[in-house]
Amino acid sequence: MPLIDGVVSLSEEMRGWRRHLHAHPETAYQEHQTAEFVAEKLKSWGLEVHRGLARTGVVGTLKVGDGNRAIGLRADMDALDLEELNDFAHRSQHPGKMHGCGHDGHTTMLLGAARHLSQARSFNGSVHFIFQPAEENEAGGRVMVQEGLFERFPVESVYGMHNMPGIEVGTIALRPGAMMASADFFFVTIRGVGAHGAMPNRGIDPMPIAAEIVMALQTVVARNVDPIEPAVVSVTKINGGFTTNVIPETVELCGTTRAFSTRVQDLMERRIRELCEGIAKAHGAVAEVRYDRRYPPTVNSADETEIAALAAADAVGRTNVLRDKPPTMGSEDFGWMLLERPGCYVWLGNGTGSEGGCMVHNPRYDFNDDALAVGTSYWVKLVERLLPQTGGSPSMAAGS
Repeated sequence: MPLIDGVVSLSEEMRGWRRHLHAHPETAYQEHQTAEFVAEKLKSWGLEVHRGLARTGVVGTLKVGDGNRAIGLRADMDALDLEELNDFAHRSQHPGKMHGCGHDGHTTMLLGAARHLSQARSFNGSVHFIFQPAEENEAGGRVMVQEGLFERFPVESVYGMHNMPGIEVGTIALRPGAMMASADFFFVTIRGVGAHGAMPNRGIDPMPIAAEIVMALQTVVARNVDPIEPAVVSVTKINGGFTTNVIPETVELCGTTRAFSTRVQDLMERRIRELCEGIAKAHGAVAEVRYDRRYPPTVNSADETEIAALAAADAVGRTNVLRDKPPTMGSEDFGWMLLERPGCYVWLGNGTGSEGGCMVHNPRYDFNDDALAVGTSYWVKLVERLLPQTGGSPSMAAGS
């Protein structure tokens, strides 16, 4: 595997960074210590450091040469509200919080790339290293964009990465088009009329209305979405009632939808509203629907994906670049950045079996440190291809 020697020699130091971050997880918009750790490292390597976007976001800028082109590389920093069950030395020291998705590794690899490139200076132009808070559930990427990320740090393209258990370490997977799905959330309050449980005729019972809505929502995908379009509607929570002999005034239900296109998102939102409001009205009740478009689909642009594939081949060899992995219905708020700029999001192999195969969001997950040099080498090779020292266009020559 043609990893970069300078990056490989940094592996032990990166392992230390990663395990420090793992032991000190911080969740959405609380990444104060993490942001301080990142900012201090970037400053020590001579990068210009900016803080404050999305509260705890950090952007480090490295300019080399006289080139006027710029790109963005993004890593997420936040952890999960999850109690860790691992017993190794670097397990979480913060009860109820855990780096259960590998963002500690993502942050470390981007720091490693900044460290190497600040010394090698093997490109011509500007790289903005974007350390984003609140990827989990809170869409910190959307907030960074809304607060002017690309106005303050103009880039021609932007790139992201996520580890993927179940794929061998040393491999990188990518594809043009949809890589991950949207994640929209719906919240429905059904308002009826409370009554004694023995006298249902005196009220308007929201319970059977909620049950009817849950079943009707299953027809959104089955009977409204084109069968060749992937889509998911899942009701994940129902809350209502106080005791056994009282019909409640209200019942609340919520859930999520997933799709690979805004067209399908539009259709699902419209049908959910129509079904909830219509079914409630038919029974004399009222349904209030709040629909939150939290994450858009993560859609890679074709040209940038091709360059990323060549950079991946430079880092791990052509045979270790996987271009046939299907997209996943999981989601990622990097999609907000791809709505603003073209770019590419890749999956980095985290390992299989007992070595890195535990899926993310599991209390026994841990990022595989053997992948650190792989992901960091990819970042470096990507920068060198996009911003070649000759000052010309991105290099499209075949990789190794």
